[in-house]
Amino acid sequence: MKVLEVKNYEEMSSIAANMIIELVKSKPDAKLGLATGGTPIVLYKELIQDYRKNGTSYEQVCTYNLDEYVGMDPEDSNSYRYFMEKNLFAHINVPESHIHIPDGTAEDLKAECERYEDELIRGGGIDIQILGIGSNGHIGFNEPGTSFSSHTHIVKLAETTRKANARFFHSLEEVPTEAITMGIASILKANQILLLASGINKSEVMRRLLTTDEVDEQLPASALKKHPNVTILADDNALSLVRKK
Repeated sequence: MKVLEVKNYEEMSSIAANMIIELVKSKPDAKLGLATGGTPIVLYKELIQDYRKNGTSYEQVCTYNLDEYVGMDPEDSNSYRYFMEKNLFAHINVPESHIHIPDGTAEDLKAECERYEDELIRGGGIDIQILGIGSNGHIGFNEPGTSFSSHTHIVKLAETTRKANARFFHSLEEVPTEAITMGIASILKANQILLLASGINKSEVMRRLLTTDEVDEQLPASALKKHPNVTILADDNALSLVRKK
């Protein structure tokens, strides 16, 4: 894994955006694996700003999101489909037919997981997968204990994950208890992985990830050590305990 230390969240977001922009310019039909939550928001703002200023086209790009809440209507303001529309898709020229997100309202959730995994395969492989990291080491919604051989599946969200996401809801009770997520094996199929980490609340998990040889299903992000092309962009705060080590 290649680790790039940056000063702050803004610099992290800018560098990540430039990596995506350069990929799309060099490969107009790039397949982008996208994430939600607080981590990529400014990254997406940078992509929008570049699109408006420089006209970088997403007309041939296909996007594949990591996850979606189970039972959450796509029109709900807390759904990840809504998040992506608000923070990126409505502002660039990616065709609707090129956007792929799991359907958390599917009647048969197991079949939906299989359908989404098939979409990933038919797409020919993700060129770059953007990841955040949870304080418990989750990537996507793959909580500790998830098999490294897992593909798109239903996951019961850990209480720490629900509490971390409660800031987007009126109360913790409103946060869904389950989600559909790409599995760890699904994520590892990407040609390149870009992990973003910012803030002091990520310092302990980054210490575990970067200062030990741990490759353990109790630390889902440690699966990234098995991938040949991983870049970690992390700010001073996220790497504060790594530097002490």
